[in-house]
Amino acid sequence: MFLDFEKQVAEFEGKIEELRHMSSNSDTDIVAEISKLQTKAERQLKTIYEKLTPWQKVQVARHPNRPHFGEVANYLLNDFVALAGDRSFSEDKAINGGLARFRDYSVMVIGTEKGNTTQQRLETNFGMAKPEGYRKAKRFMEIADRFDLPILTFIDTAGAYPGIGAEERGQAEAIAKSIEMSLKVNVPTVAVILGEGGSGGAVALATTDRVLMLEHSIYSVISPEGCASILWRSGKNATEAANALRLTAQDLYSLGIIDEIVKEPLGAAHRNHKSTLDNLGDAIETNLKELSNIQKSSLCESRRSKFVNMTHNKLI
Repeated sequence: MFLDFEKQVAEFEGKIEELRHMSSNSDTDIVAEISKLQTKAERQLKTIYEKLTPWQKVQVARHPNRPHFGEVANYLLNDFVALAGDRSFSEDKAINGGLARFRDYSVMVIGTEKGNTTQQRLETNFGMAKPEGYRKAKRFMEIADRFDLPILTFIDTAGAYPGIGAEERGQAEAIAKSIEMSLKVNVPTVAVILGEGGSGGAVALATTDRVLMLEHSIYSVISPEGCASILWRSGKNATEAANALRLTAQDLYSLGIIDEIVKEPLGAAHRNHKSTLDNLGDAIETNLKELSNIQKSSLCESRRSKFVNMTHNKLI
């Protein structure tokens, strides 16, 4: 799947596929032509991705082939034991988690899941969690704190589910309690924005010691479409809203909202999952090592100060 601004790359790759069907092992001319086209395609990708606009970043962050939490867990974790339920209402598949081994660490892992197939997307509500999902996350954090386990969270959501039922069951309170627990735990915490980090639904899992973002992910208080519908009364102004929201990893790093940008391979994460996840795993390990050297008695205080100080900084 190619994005609108990748049309020239799509043409190159289409020609490459045609030539591959025509070529034989002895056809050196066609092999040479394929090599030239691949070089041109890579050069074009590099040019495009070095100059992405905020709205183009939004499109990349939403690409359906980006690595989702399930794939991240399968690749980076060992001995994963899934936990379920909020012990109050029901199981919300938009937020998954459990106990696992990450390299040399025993950890608690929590992540939003959008799903890959149509059926999975329906089951996970397209990654938009309900109150029971955030209450489940809070429960997992409590377990991690009790058993002295670092917490890793992975976020890819447009936001919390805004339906009537969710509001009736206390959506805002559930998010607030998840944030409160994130600030209270006395264990190292690392959050990763994989694709979209939307609104309170993302903040509920990203109030951590370290917040990492993949290079072409986004993180904002509201979606560009939602912002446009409020300010301009039309979603058609989403491009202008994206420019104003400062939602790219680069903007947020310069503002001090996030702590690290994890590099993606040429053409973004959806083109090379392995390289992306290798980079991500190394970044998480580095941050966990640094946090493990901090006295646990000061982790909570330092985390609270970090987010309180953000509210005092002039961000615009």
